[in-house]
Amino acid sequence: MSALDPWLRLALAPGVGNTSLIRLLTAFGSPEAVLSSGRSGLAAHLTPAQCDALLAEPDAAQLDAAQTWLAQPGNSLMTLADADYPKALLEIADPPAMLYCKGRRSLLDQPALGIVGSRNATPQGVRDAEAFAHALSDAGLTIVSGLALGIDAAAHRGGLAGAGSSVAIVGTGLDRIYPARNKALAHQLAEKGLIVSEFALGTPPLPGHFPRRNRLISGLSRGVLVVEAAPDSGSLITARVATEQGREVFAIPGSIHSPLARGCHALIKQGAKLVESAADILDELAWQQRLAPPTPPESPRDPVLDALDGAPTTLDTLAQRTGLTLDALSAKLLTLELDGRIASLPGGRYQKIH
Repeated sequence: MSALDPWLRLALAPGVGNTSLIRLLTAFGSPEAVLSSGRSGLAAHLTPAQCDALLAEPDAAQLDAAQTWLAQPGNSLMTLADADYPKALLEIADPPAMLYCKGRRSLLDQPALGIVGSRNATPQGVRDAEAFAHALSDAGLTIVSGLALGIDAAAHRGGLAGAGSSVAIVGTGLDRIYPARNKALAHQLAEKGLIVSEFALGTPPLPGHFPRRNRLISGLSRGVLVVEAAPDSGSLITARVATEQGREVFAIPGSIHSPLARGCHALIKQGAKLVESAADILDELAWQQRLAPPTPPESPRDPVLDALDGAPTTLDTLAQRTGLTLDALSAKLLTLELDGRIASLPGGRYQKIH
């Protein structure tokens, strides 16, 4: 039997969640003591069904699968008893008793910043998230996010491209990749960064798991940046939890006409720090490393780009602003889109990509 087997038995007991595990470990001191305490000892802390689950023999197939997974290079189980358990998580109300890790687990004890936002991000939002993440990673902060589509994926790409790398906190078992479209990104994180879950292997992507994941994104981080978020976005849950945990909250403002800016504007009204550059975040955190001011490339002025003021704009409005015919304007917009300087949005609207 390996030293981790008692921890795995606790993790695999059905119906015994993290809150109950923390209560047991606090009362008994170790997983071995929990498992040897008997029903009378457990009954003071658990329901009868939970007692039955802990006293029963563990599922042999599940235990064997977990041991096989842990034997693979780069895979590990971090527990509250480990010396390298992240200090930041010890500060939150409900630290996970165990974390399944795939990749560089040393990143969990590095200074970090969370970046979250919409799964249905705009092209500009994706570029902003990746650019902020890259700059903050180069400044020495590890970028933490949730491996979702949109802003999360962009944040991970930016973090991996910089010196600080990136950590993904997921809401499934680490033997699953969710969403499947991020499979290649997940492999990059496993090789160069880290993927973490508090959920046992085989756990599917259940809705209730993602709010729990969000508390770890903010818990590991010195602050959380929200890039784009609708008013009912899960990113706002992360921001609220970050505030409760005493972390800084940052938000990038957007167009008053964009639904994905409303969540960020609401956060700013509630006291989140409005940021326009990565340097704003570093200054607020009193981070010692500073970014060199960017040098914008020299390029000739373009009347169509000048007519795009940052908000999604219709073809008719652009025609009025530029004086170009619709045919000439359409041709120019196609060229700019192919050059990656603008994005075509639903409803026949266009937006400049900075």
